[in-house]
Amino acid sequence: MPEAMAASIAKQKASVRRQVAGPAGESQSTQSSSWFTTPWPREPFENIAPSAPPEAAQSSIQAPCDPLPSAEVDGLVKDASSRQGLKEDLVRAVMQRESGFRPCAVSSKGAQGLMQLMPATSAELGVRNPFDPKENVHAGARLLKQLLERYKGNLELALSAYNAGAGRVDREGAVPDIPETRDYLRNILGKLSY
Repeated sequence: MPEAMAASIAKQKASVRRQVAGPAGESQSTQSSSWFTTPWPREPFENIAPSAPPEAAQSSIQAPCDPLPSAEVDGLVKDASSRQGLKEDLVRAVMQRESGFRPCAVSSKGAQGLMQLMPATSAELGVRNPFDPKENVHAGARLLKQLLERYKGNLELALSAYNAGAGRVDREGAVPDIPETRDYLRNILGKLSY
């Protein structure tokens, strides 16, 4: 990694830590503006080094339809986030990364719809039509909430499990050393406002 990029990433990590700490080092657990109903991870972005351009992961998605209009995305995100107690920015960032807001998206591995749910996951969550925007986004938000609860609010582990599977995260006990997963984390965490 070029020195200039490494220095820039180090500055960004330091800035995120200061912002997460809040005014005068106040812990996130005492702040009212957390991302979701569980605390923010202590060291966001740690050990997440870039390995490939974020666009590389998107290349496996086949989506012959147009992205949904912003107003429709906003409504879906607001409703699903509210029901699950998640911040809207988180759900929107996952949806953008997963499908580019294209409801007909299908990955090379078979994940479907706006939140790219695998068929088995859709079945577990009671999704009848994975290409129905409302049904897909609500199920994806529910899955995100379940993963956040499973990993006790650790956003990095929850997002890693959303991308690579909970079994892989459980086996490794950490963010898996998979370039796609690390790029996924970097991309989503970089879109969240502090």
